[in-house]
Amino acid sequence: MTLNQLAYFQTVARCQHFRLAASELNISQPSLSRSIANLEDELGIILFERQGRTISLTKCGRIFLEHTDRILSEVALAENQMKRLSGSAGHVDIAYVFPLAERYIPHLVRRFLSNDKNKEVSFTFHQKHTAEMVEGLKAEHYDVILGSYVENEPDINFVPILDQEMIIITPLGHPLAEKKEPVLRDLEHYPIIGYDRFSGLGGFTNRTYEAYSIHPDIICESPDENAIASLVAEDFGIALVADVDSLGHFRLERLHLTDINLQHTVYMGYLKSRYQIPAVKNFISFVRKEGARI
Repeated sequence: MTLNQLAYFQTVARCQHFRLAASELNISQPSLSRSIANLEDELGIILFERQGRTISLTKCGRIFLEHTDRILSEVALAENQMKRLSGSAGHVDIAYVFPLAERYIPHLVRRFLSNDKNKEVSFTFHQKHTAEMVEGLKAEHYDVILGSYVENEPDINFVPILDQEMIIITPLGHPLAEKKEPVLRDLEHYPIIGYDRFSGLGGFTNRTYEAYSIHPDIICESPDENAIASLVAEDFGIALVADVDSLGHFRLERLHLTDINLQHTVYMGYLKSRYQIPAVKNFISFVRKEGARI
């Protein structure tokens, strides 16, 4: 059974006449008759009652027509969707880490969609830790991810997009906030609220402590800046965090390090050597060019 046979059957059922159906399908009447006969042989049922020059569906034929209409409707929907994906329309599954959620991602996507050639592109948004995003990318659940760099992932292109300054946050009135020139080693003198060690920023901060021989007293770990800032604001400790927009919602002191310029780089990741629809290609190109300007 082929789609052509189903289309021929549907047309004959609608026209109730082989000659008229053949004319509409632009094939010979004998070819159409043979196609329907072969379909009936394959199904083992009679689809049409022949009544002179006109025909009508049998009971089985009516049942088969219901299935045929659904099948061909789904085929048409699939074809239209593929045409949209291959053109200016399309869909992008994007995943990103929490610090980008409040401002960066909404602004980035809105800027992309403001271009007329991209206005029909749709997005699905996912917020994950970097490790989860990498696994999801490799499983092709996501088209593009934005988070930390991950080593030993040869199938992924990691492109640096933007740098985030790392700052110290303290409760209001904290002694460290009175210091004119705070330095990284000041972290050793107070309880620290750390990032989840399995997150990208958790790995980054822990590598930073090791590189500068800092031995902080990490009393607990939290998944993101909101959770960390909430604890710091209630005087559970201080923290070394990325300077992100959401920190502005908390009553905190934000201290810039004076001894080092500590930056965490955010990367865009996408699979190498995999087919990408135009919408995904265009979005990747846009982020490469405009990502640092958002």
